[in-house]
Amino acid sequence: MGTNLSEIGLSAFTLLGAAILLGFYVGRGVRWIRLPSIIGYMVVGLLLGPSVVGLFDEPSIDRFAFITQMALGFVAFSIGSELSLASMKHLGGGVVSIIFAESFGAFLAVLAGVYLLTRDWPMALVFASMAPASAPAGTVAVIQEYRAKGSLTKTLYAVVGFDDGLAIIIFAFAAALAKSLLVQEATGQAGSVLPAMWAPAKEIGLSLLVGGTTGFAFCLLLRGLQNSRDIFIVLVGAVFVAIGLSLRWNLSLILTNMAVGFVLANLRREAVVRRVTAPLLDVMPLLFILFFFLAGAHLELAALPSLGSLGLVYIVGRSIGLIGGARIGGMLGRLEDKVRKYVGLGILSQAGVAIGLALIVRHEFNELGAQYNLEHALRIGAATLTTVTATCVFFEIIGPILTKFALEKAGEIPKA
Repeated sequence: MGTNLSEIGLSAFTLLGAAILLGFYVGRGVRWIRLPSIIGYMVVGLLLGPSVVGLFDEPSIDRFAFITQMALGFVAFSIGSELSLASMKHLGGGVVSIIFAESFGAFLAVLAGVYLLTRDWPMALVFASMAPASAPAGTVAVIQEYRAKGSLTKTLYAVVGFDDGLAIIIFAFAAALAKSLLVQEATGQAGSVLPAMWAPAKEIGLSLLVGGTTGFAFCLLLRGLQNSRDIFIVLVGAVFVAIGLSLRWNLSLILTNMAVGFVLANLRREAVVRRVTAPLLDVMPLLFILFFFLAGAHLELAALPSLGSLGLVYIVGRSIGLIGGARIGGMLGRLEDKVRKYVGLGILSQAGVAIGLALIVRHEFNELGAQYNLEHALRIGAATLTTVTATCVFFEIIGPILTKFALEKAGEIPKA
């Protein structure tokens, strides 16, 4: 471990400035080898973080949590602003088919793989419940960096936006069932699944309600504004309000801000929506540098040796489930060939949501293990957090690379 930020007296501004400059130039460098810039941003964060040089430790990183929240808020808003019902009708029900097929495909593939490896139904259910969650920031960053346009791009925006909501629902049911099986193992009596459904259902419903209300108010505030600078100021205020309310009431930050963008996209004309979102194309690259720098700093290389067969099964099962499920969903929805073939490659990134769910599992299963003196529950909680953290390193690196590959093969990245 090297000397950390507090020991050498570097200020937060010095760190952020260095992160921006190093990230920018390393990001440009990796484009020479045809990789997305965000890989370079993460490499810089990884090198300066606790895993390698140790220039700054976890407390130092945590001081910048607001940057991560801010970036996710604008990413979610960008996704929502692309989801106008008029344009979605052109894609038809195929997008819905893809969302359900890839989410449940990943769930079932990981469920089967982990059960065959461990013969442990509660553990298989918990790991399967992690698989559908995605990291929309990686996909959106690649789309915006290469200015991709087309039906695959539209589909990716819709899928990465909505599948996190479905992932939370799947997690709620699967985790509740796993806990019920563990309670039955400890007491001989089945636990109740239905009460566990209320919390995630309330979170999703309130997220959409708060986001929709904020979005409606934002549309009203836009009336009479002509100057793009004024529009951008009001946009930042609306997104910050949505982020703050999400954090205050423990709602889904992604769903809340996506709802703000969705309301804008469907209440105002497309020309107005483009005027609102145009400034983001200049601001988002800076947020992406800081966001993925911090994401790289959070990656723990020490977790990789503990990956083991369980982690490999999870990686293979999730990849097969997402790619295969998306293809099946595209076929059922009768989408065009390039969407069917490549949409699955664009949704493999996984980070924040999955790690958040893994932390919930560790907390709740540790409480369950302490309550019933159940070693089985403690073992599942520890294995879930360790394995998901390690596999996220893999998916955060390979995900953006495959997204770029998919967009290139689909012909949606403009020629330089």
